[in-house]
Order: sequence, then structure tokens, then C-alpha cells
Amino acid sequence: MRLRHAGGRTIHLGYCTNVHPAEDLAGILAQLDRYAVPVRTALGADLLGLGLWLAAPVAAELAADADARRRLRTELTVRGLEVVTLNGFPYAAFQAPVVKGAVYQPDWTTQQRLDYTLDLARVLADLLPDDAARGSISTLPLAWRTPWDSTRAAAARRRLDQLAAGLAAVERDTGRPIRVGFEPEPGCVVESSAQAVTALSGTDAERLGVCLDLAHLACGWEEPVAALDRLATAGLPVVKVQVSAALEAADPTGDPAALRRWVEPRFLHQTRSGGCAGSHDPADPRWAADDLDLALDAGLPGPWRVHYHVPLHAPPEPPLGSTLPVLRAALAALFAGADAGCDHLDVETYTWGVLPAARRPGNDAELAAGIAAELAFARDELVALGLTRTETAVIP
Repeated sequence: MRLRHAGGRTIHLGYCTNVHPAEDLAGILAQLDRYAVPVRTALGADLLGLGLWLAAPVAAELAADADARRRLRTELTVRGLEVVTLNGFPYAAFQAPVVKGAVYQPDWTTQQRLDYTLDLARVLADLLPDDAARGSISTLPLAWRTPWDSTRAAAARRRLDQLAAGLAAVERDTGRPIRVGFEPEPGCVVESSAQAVTALSGTDAERLGVCLDLAHLACGWEEPVAALDRLATAGLPVVKVQVSAALEAADPTGDPAALRRWVEPRFLHQTRSGGCAGSHDPADPRWAADDLDLALDAGLPGPWRVHYHVPLHAPPEPPLGSTLPVLRAALAALFAGADAGCDHLDVETYTWGVLPAARRPGNDAELAAGIAAELAFARDELVALGLTRTETAVIP
């Protein structure tokens, strides 16, 4: 979907397809019909944005085959779909039975991560709508925090310099600017906005910036206005926003059984106590655990915020809740001024398949309906902030 900011800027809103498991071109095309088209239809939208996830093998295949890229763009267009942003965080197998810490490999110390991201940039340059101002790619915040030392930090900085040079080459070759946003996440080298400023200081701010995931921001107990001011002061652009909400427990000891229902084996659910808001180290073990079961076993003091993306339109039942107030505050800060703070927004609830059984979609139609409801929720939040819908029909 497209919206218009009062300052005249087009805002692209879509959903991230890393919720789907397809990792080859045939599977990706099939998922467009199985999920994306029903989502667009349910919304009554002429045009639906996708934050497309391409696993490394299919990204390499597409980057090497211009005909395949043209075919994919055509297949998107005839279905009323557009892509202005790619999710380049998971490298592969993101919906495998167990992902956990594997999602952070390969990291930004490696050639594989650089090659993958530049493959994505080449693909995105050919998928962008003709009238899109730019493209964006989200990626991991350098690496998991351990092991990390000066040698690995220097290797990552070299990769970032090579990335910026590669993105400049893509723009020279295609005329399409592509920016990469590093996504602060609990437990990683870059967990907070302050750490993003430190890690990205001196990089090419024209092409490299931050992907702001609002669930991650909440888990770090960061105030949205302060975090955005910190990034702006450092000259770091917010190139993409992932519109997401985290699980919240005001009193985790009051009903631990309610939280135990959310423990699951696929993804990490880093947990942060409100005490980390006053800590210089957001991963301080007094206030932090690397998974929800570990937090429960350790008895971290409350309140908690848990890196568990929950459906925007359907917060958990009490005594649990979600971080929707942080989401609303962040969107208000991003779009309050005369200039929009970011033009690429992705709803990224990749956890539908691991929600507690009573909340989990039972079939494809229920999943598509849930995604559509989330997008409608996000759209309505933006409209309430003064944005207006502008999409026009593109179906032949």
C-alpha cells in the first residue's frame, strides 16, 4: 500500500515475506498466489507492498540472470504487488524447525554476507517500481555479541566499506539508489541506537543507515524520540522501519504459566527487564537473558519485554500485553514533522507459525487474514497521524 505524507513524500507500506518458508523462485511465485494476493484482496487495495525475503541461493540465481529478474517483476506487477525493500537479515532456512542463533550466520565479518547483500541490491534495482525514489535492504547488526573483538570489528568495517562501494556501483550501473539498514537487535553487537551510532560512525551515510525494528526498540527499553534524535544527530538515516510489537509482561512472576506458553524451539526470544533501561550494557545479565525460558529460569526482575513479535491487531490476553504504545510513539515521532522520517515500512510478524496453539493460524486462509488485519491496523495508525492513501490500480 502507498500513503502520502503531508510533506508530499510517498510512504510504502507492506508486509515481510520471511513469514513464509519458500527459498526458490518457484516457491516464491507460489506464495504470492497463496498469501500475498489474498492479503491484497482482503484489504481492498489496488497495490500491496512486499518486503521480500530471498534466501541466499535464490538471490544469487536472480542476480546472475536478468531474464529471471524481469520475470519476477512481471509476476509481481500482474498480481498488484510491488517491492521497494528486501529483508536481507536471514541468510537461509529462516522457517526451519530450529533457527535460534543460526540466523546471525554468516555475519558481517564474512565475504558470504557481503556477497549476499550485494546480490540482493542487484536484484532489487530491477524490481523497483519506476516511480520509487530508492530501494532498501535490512540486514543484521554486524554479528551476535560473542565472540567479538577488535580483529572481528576491523573485518566488519572493511566489509561495510566494500558494501558502500558495491552499492555505489549498482547505482552507477542501474540508476537506482539502494540503501542498507543495519537492524539493532537484542543480544547483538548493535543492540541499541547508541551502539548503532558507535558501530556505523564514519561509514557512508548516503548508502548505509539503520533499519529500526519497533519491537527491538521496545525490548531495549529505549524511548523512541530519544533514539531517533540520537540517530539524526549522528547523521545516520533510518532507511527502513519494521512495524512490529513485542511481548510484554508487567509482572512476570505473577503468572509464569502464561509466559511458559510462549516458550518455543524455533526462534530466540531475548528477554529484557525494565532495569536495563538504566544500564550502560543492555545485555547486562542482571536484566537480560538470551531466551524466554532462560529468563523464566533465572527469575529476572520485572517488568519484561520479550523479543517475540506478536500480531499488531491482536495483543496477548492479560496478564500479558504488547509494546503497542512504543510502536505508536515511534510512528508519531517519525511522521510528526514536515518531512517524513522514513518512506519504507514493513509489518514484520514472522512468528505466526510458533504462536501459542490457541493463537496460531490453522491454515493458509487464516494466515492471510491475519496478515491483512495487521496491515489494516498499521495503515489506520498512519492515517490517524495524517497520512493519506494514494495507491492506484496497476492490474492490467
